[in-house]
Amino acid sequence: MEKVLVVEDEVPINQVLKVYLQKEGYQVVQAFDGNEAIRLFQQELPALVLLDIMLPETNGWKILEEIRMIGSCPVIMLTALDEITYRLNGLKGGADDYITKPFIADEVVARVQAVLRRSGNKTKPDGVKRFGQLTVNWKSHSVSLYGVTIPLSPRDLALFLFLSQHPNQTFTREQLLDRVWGMDYDGSDRAVDLAVKRIRKALGEWSIHEGEIKTLRGLGYQFCVKD
Repeated sequence: MEKVLVVEDEVPINQVLKVYLQKEGYQVVQAFDGNEAIRLFQQELPALVLLDIMLPETNGWKILEEIRMIGSCPVIMLTALDEITYRLNGLKGGADDYITKPFIADEVVARVQAVLRRSGNKTKPDGVKRFGQLTVNWKSHSVSLYGVTIPLSPRDLALFLFLSQHPNQTFTREQLLDRVWGMDYDGSDRAVDLAVKRIRKALGEWSIHEGEIKTLRGLGYQFCVKD
């Protein structure tokens, strides 16, 4: 079930979008101001964001900028500002689509479906995807490079499989500990750093021109792959 973050301060509109999206099988997370939107985006890691521009606390432009600093999560802008300048600003800022108010909820859902289809974040139906010469098989829980299986410990493999499921998205150590190690883990967050170091060593022959695990200072780690 894909997760959609709806950022809209008008409660009736937010609620209507939630109902229509849930009817189509999406999990919906709601935010009603800009600060809450940024917090929930980092916490929930949605597949797509529906983002209003005129918001309390932090406006949509700033939120879009924050999202693009973290990764390539699709964003659809929602606003009553229908001048072409605003649309161009949104698209130039990294928005994937732009819907002006008033809108029909069914159209918004259709746009969500279209943007998610276009986004490159979905794996193939058989659970296998290639990143250049690197092949990741989520079904068999294996990773191979140039056709040779890469030996990884269960914990390191789980971390890499998670990162590779979210290409070009950035995760903090805390998020990775939560998602991979589990909430009951009580060790040091240095475990993430050490695991990433071991994974990088195991993938030492993988061309940097195809991808890499990047460290973004002050933000976290990202499975960065080239288009």
